[in-house]
Amino acid sequence: MSDIQAQFSVLKQTADPGAVEAIQRLIEQGEDHELNRINVIDFSKQYGLNEERAISAFLHSARLGLFDLGWNVLCPGCGGVLGAHSTLKSLKSDDYNCALCACGYKASVDEAVEVSFTVSPRVRRIAAHDPDSLPVWDYFKQMFWSSGVDFNKEQFATLANEVTLDTLELPPGEKATMSLQLPNDFVIVFEPVTHAAHFIDVQGEPTKERQQLAIMYNKVQAPTGTTTLRPGPLRLSLDNQTGMRVLPTVFIAADALHQLIGKRKPFLTAKRMLSNQTFRDVFKADNLNIDQRLQITSLTFLFTDLKGSTALYERVGDLAAFDLVRAHFHALLEIIASEKGAVVKTIGDAVMATFVKPEDALVAGLRMRSAMEELNKKRGSEDLVLKIGIHEGPCLAVMLNERQDYFGRTVNIAARVQSVSMAQEIHITGPVLDAPAVATILEQWSIKPIQKQAALRGIADKMVVYELP
Repeated sequence: MSDIQAQFSVLKQTADPGAVEAIQRLIEQGEDHELNRINVIDFSKQYGLNEERAISAFLHSARLGLFDLGWNVLCPGCGGVLGAHSTLKSLKSDDYNCALCACGYKASVDEAVEVSFTVSPRVRRIAAHDPDSLPVWDYFKQMFWSSGVDFNKEQFATLANEVTLDTLELPPGEKATMSLQLPNDFVIVFEPVTHAAHFIDVQGEPTKERQQLAIMYNKVQAPTGTTTLRPGPLRLSLDNQTGMRVLPTVFIAADALHQLIGKRKPFLTAKRMLSNQTFRDVFKADNLNIDQRLQITSLTFLFTDLKGSTALYERVGDLAAFDLVRAHFHALLEIIASEKGAVVKTIGDAVMATFVKPEDALVAGLRMRSAMEELNKKRGSEDLVLKIGIHEGPCLAVMLNERQDYFGRTVNIAARVQSVSMAQEIHITGPVLDAPAVATILEQWSIKPIQKQAALRGIADKMVVYELP
């Protein structure tokens, strides 16, 4: 048995069989470009797989060495990859600049960081493992633009033939010229390898005189400059001093270009990955550095606690209480994972979990309450009284006590909202109640929220919270 076959044998023991079969078929039969920066959400849709199971299968595959995990900082404007990283620890907290859009962005992990998978060169060698071998348009599609930009062959033909004035491959140390006819449109000379751009503001009366413009590429990331020229002939001189191949391309920055790169499809975000239980379990070493802070603009937190757990040990004895608490933990952790959440930590008899969407946290909370009721029914007692609080908002992803954790006011409020509960209750905040899908869930469960004012310990002002009876 080969090493790869052995890896797949192990994978079948830890991941969903259907997802493993689809991954194996892709590696064996897929085209090169399909194995570079795989969009797992798109992959799940194509193969009819459950997204969470597919994500888990790819994570286990990466742990076994079948794929390389990538964290790519994306430009929210054009969808270009501004920074490609092999580990979460490499993400910077400062700005990433997009020369094509002439904008700077913070590396928020909400929608700005894509998580993708590329087949390992030890498993199968593909063209993207040697980016300098890629033709210009393959380089744009596979290396510059992310897996979330929705291109098909016809759209790429439009990009190459209708939106582009010219493009060329310029080896290191070489010089070249382009002879162009400038239209009465804004023009961008963009180079995807160095991420350098120069804008040409074409305006005024057309001219027949040849205009001149010189651009030099080197290792210094220069700010995007603008030159004003008139419609008509242009001699564009290009000088490559970078020590690597460059691919200067001249785009017409009109509606056609914006429409092409503006089409998006869902992709796996870093925020979703950080709230994935499989990732937290198998990629502990790929978490943040101790001094790293990543901003998340929206995350949902769920806190639970057992009411009167100390009295429970006194009432039923240590052994019975321990078994009961362990059964409660098993039920909670299983529900959290099945509802697209991840356990951040347990503190005594309490659980802290995160979810990408408020509706997933709400369904998890409702299922938890039902699970405790079922456990109590089996025992013929009311020993397990679970208090639950849910809140959504911005936070920071950090490392605390060698564990990837979260910090900020949102976390504090979520913990305090849980403490409002006095019995087997769930309390949520306004941001959770206002989430688009939450009203439908409450209607399905025949629940009418009860509004109340709550004084939360450590929070200056009283807050409006909602009890779910």
